[in-house]
This record gives sequence, C-alpha cells and structure tokens, in this order.
Amino acid sequence: VQLQASGGGLVQAGGSLRLSCAASGRTFGSYNMGWFRRAPGQERQFVAAISWSGDSTAYADSVKGRFTVSRDNPKNTVYLQMNSLKPEDTAVYYCAADHGSSWRLGIGYDYWGQGTEVTVSS
Repeated sequence: VQLQASGGGLVQAGGSLRLSCAASGRTFGSYNMGWFRRAPGQERQFVAAISWSGDSTAYADSVKGRFTVSRDNPKNTVYLQMNSLKPEDTAVYYCAADHGSSWRLGIGYDYWGQGTEVTVSS
C-alpha cells in the first residue's frame, strides 16, 4: 500500500488542522492505520492509531482529548483532526499502515507515507 499525507500548515496556538492520508490499493480496509510525528531534533513519536474496522482507537497521552483519528474505508483515507493545537505539536506528521497486533503500541508498522509539516505558532 502507498500512502500520501497532506493537510499540514501553519496555525496559531489554539487552532485546528485536519490531516489526511490517502492510500492506494484495494487492501486499505485490512490495515490498521497510525499517525506519528517527528519534531526537530527528536525521535519519531506515536500520536494516534485506528483499527482496520475503525471501531477501536489509541492515542498518545499528549494528544488525548485534543486529537481524533478516523477513517473512511470506501475513500481509502484516514484522518487526524487536531484541535487546541500547541507549539509543542510542531512536527512533521506521518501516516503508516500495519497488519500486526501491536498497532495500538505504535510498533511494527510496515508502510509509511511521506510527512506533512505542521507548525504551531505561539
């Protein structure tokens, strides 16, 4: 599966953005999907994930209550709605696909898209 993330940009603190990740291929609906981010000078961090069916989600503590992950399988797309953005959310955001059982932990993802940059100004 090939992944293409989009929707990043510059936003003021307290604002919102919605990231999208479009997938190619007919098997999108069989993958658990995750969002990750890498801030300048830091390691990649798990942000959120959603099961293949969309009925189960997982979030990093730092984004709980502010970010929402969702998916539209007929459209081969997963979303990350980001509200109440903070300067510390500034990072390059990546989407990834996983067939394994550890998707909630943010490990074992097999396919990665290119990132989309999010900058939150104070």
